[in-house]
Amino acid sequence: MAGTERGVTEPEPIFSTCFAAPFLVLPPERYADMLIERVKRHHSDVWMLNTGWVGGPYGVGERMSIAHTRAIVRAVLAGDLRGGSTHVDPIFGLQIPNRVPGVPREVLDTRDSWPDPEDYDRQATRLREMFEKNIHMIGKSASTAG
Repeated sequence: MAGTERGVTEPEPIFSTCFAAPFLVLPPERYADMLIERVKRHHSDVWMLNTGWVGGPYGVGERMSIAHTRAIVRAVLAGDLRGGSTHVDPIFGLQIPNRVPGVPREVLDTRDSWPDPEDYDRQATRLREMFEKNIHMIGKSASTAG
């Protein structure tokens, strides 16, 4: 049932192991290990695309536009971001491209798009803590993926 039909008025964080936990035959850590092994074997680049909120929290900001999402995907597929300049996000530790053709800088680093950068820091730290708590719930069994 859709959230709005249940009276949900703002997004609720939901973590789904590999987005398919009920259908996984092996423990999720095994799939993480298999992914890392293949990335290393094939020397693959791995990109994470934020399609979340830009310009502020829910109710203030908006979802990243499809046009910006497509521009980022096109740049990744064309290899335009490989070797480009980046900076490290201080909360998540991810490398963020400094430039993607057709995408404003504040969309790439959403902290710059929020009216109150300290509010962004609080929200991002809270989200990082939710990810960390979820990882500990999954466990590590014999995973080298961590």
